[in-house]
Amino acid sequence: MNLVARKITVKGRVQGVGFRQFTVSAAERFNIKGTVRNLPNGNVESIAVGSLENIKKFIELLKKGPSLSRVDSLEIEELTEIPNFKDFRIVY
Repeated sequence: MNLVARKITVKGRVQGVGFRQFTVSAAERFNIKGTVRNLPNGNVESIAVGSLENIKKFIELLKKGPSLSRVDSLEIEELTEIPNFKDFRIVY
């Protein structure tokens, strides 16, 4: 399987609404490895590694977010180096 990596920055009301846990659940659902963390500016950043098809599905879920969130936009950056993650976790 060819792996791809994306850095995804989610903007909106995405902190304090369960967004990181939502992201972990979405990643596990689509066999995505990587990390998610809150940024000081109020955004949430995720590094995601998986198949292109699963990354696309993962991004679609992040566009919706959990019920209490409000996703205004996503910035998606293609990473040329594929990080070697063992799982998907919240980092602080």
